[in-house]
Amino acid sequence: MEILLLLVGLMLAAVLLVGLGDRLRLPWPALMVVLGAIVAFLPGLPDAFEIDPGLILPLFLPPLLFATAQRTSWSQFRARRRTIVGLAVALVAATVTVVAGTAVVLVPGITVTAAVALGAMVAPPDPVAVEAVAGSVRIPRRVLQVLQTEGLFNDATALVIFQAALLATVSGDELSAGALVLSFVVGAVGAVLLGLVVAWLARQILNRVDDTIGRSALTLVLPFATYLLAEEIHASGVVAVVVAALQMRALADADAAADRLVQRSFWDVVELLVTGVAFGLIGLDLRQVVEDAGADLPRMLAHAGIVCAVVVAVRALWTTGALFVVRSRVQDPSAAPRTGREAVVITWCGMRGLATLALALSLPTTVETGAAFPARTEIVLVAVSVLLVTLLIPGFTLPALVTRLGLADDADAEEAAEKAVSRRASRAVLERLTARIDEMQARDELSEDVEAALHERIARISAVLSGESAGEEERQRLAELRHRRHLFQQVEVEALAAARAAVVAARGEPGVDPAAADRVLRRLDLRTVLLD
Repeated sequence: MEILLLLVGLMLAAVLLVGLGDRLRLPWPALMVVLGAIVAFLPGLPDAFEIDPGLILPLFLPPLLFATAQRTSWSQFRARRRTIVGLAVALVAATVTVVAGTAVVLVPGITVTAAVALGAMVAPPDPVAVEAVAGSVRIPRRVLQVLQTEGLFNDATALVIFQAALLATVSGDELSAGALVLSFVVGAVGAVLLGLVVAWLARQILNRVDDTIGRSALTLVLPFATYLLAEEIHASGVVAVVVAALQMRALADADAAADRLVQRSFWDVVELLVTGVAFGLIGLDLRQVVEDAGADLPRMLAHAGIVCAVVVAVRALWTTGALFVVRSRVQDPSAAPRTGREAVVITWCGMRGLATLALALSLPTTVETGAAFPARTEIVLVAVSVLLVTLLIPGFTLPALVTRLGLADDADAEEAAEKAVSRRASRAVLERLTARIDEMQARDELSEDVEAALHERIARISAVLSGESAGEEERQRLAELRHRRHLFQQVEVEALAAARAAVVAARGEPGVDPAAADRVLRRLDLRTVLLD
């Protein structure tokens, strides 16, 4: 019951902090961490507020990865292949190496394999944290896409390294670089194949389910099933979920408008609640970490501060190198970082999150010989410190940093891409109208006045596509039409509001079927949304 109360409380807090974050212009996930920490240190709080560390990744990571991957596409990943190799693989490996070396020097009693496990914990920036914090700030789209791409795949690299290092620490064996590479490649290939198969099977099922709610429910079950199945066959659950999400989006029916509306709303709610619970747990776990450190807390915090500086420095150096590579070799205009300002933001957005917390808490207390796990308490404290420093400081300062650097102006300039897509839609309208006129003329179904009206509409669309400016008379006529349309919309909005009020009132009256009233209300709501 206590766990249930905890989860409900965290979900309620997430809902409230979304509104508070909007008012304060602060990322609400960072506020959730702060709230969790405050609650954790309240006197009288029972110690039973714990979730099995082994359940953290399977519970929270699959739905959040699936939701994030749904916002991108295969073409984006092909365009970002250098990012995947450079940031999601090479940077993770470099961070693990440098952090492990630092830990061996600083932490008393730590073994090399345990130090590598620590490096794997703190190496991968979290896609959920990046999306929650950076996604709400006006930064250039190409920068956000680099961060999202990195976050979707770097967990796979870190998890392979962590599992190998943990096994070597517990068993006392040596860590083999060749075995690591082989395990990563085999796990990634198996995950890609599994993701493609799962997406194909899911699409076959969806094609045979008529109910929109049922199809949406399947998309909720799918990421969990994919992740667990991948882990069962020793493949990468992270990669499998991402591939399944990308392939399902690629196979989606373009005419499935109702599904997209429902699933978008459905996944927005799921993402908000799961993210809120996950980040709240990060704050709640701080109490146990501090209690375990005891009198050694000041010394451990000093070591943690050094590791935090090392993590940020490695990312800054790597991003600086990427800047020179992009400037000198890459001709892709969507590549990032292209400027020093973008390099600063990419460095600043190396936020750790769920994976770091879950891996830190999953460390066993003893090894196979029965001895204590080497420096476990300090490893956990260092990992959580890196998580907090890289999450809270950038989370609360990123909006001001972006404004100070002037990147919001660059984001405004990128709205031209949206206009290009709108022009493409207009061309499709133009082509379809022209074809329709030809069909109607061939069947002698087109009157002269209708044909004239259609040709006038085609001429306007053509003028928009070619960038021609309208004459003064045309501009006045268009302004008058817009004014009339605005008046009609105002009348319709008022009418719909009156209709909704009548239906809501009727729903509470005796003898009125609430389900029937809800169906009418839904139609009115859809019409209102379409009008907006």
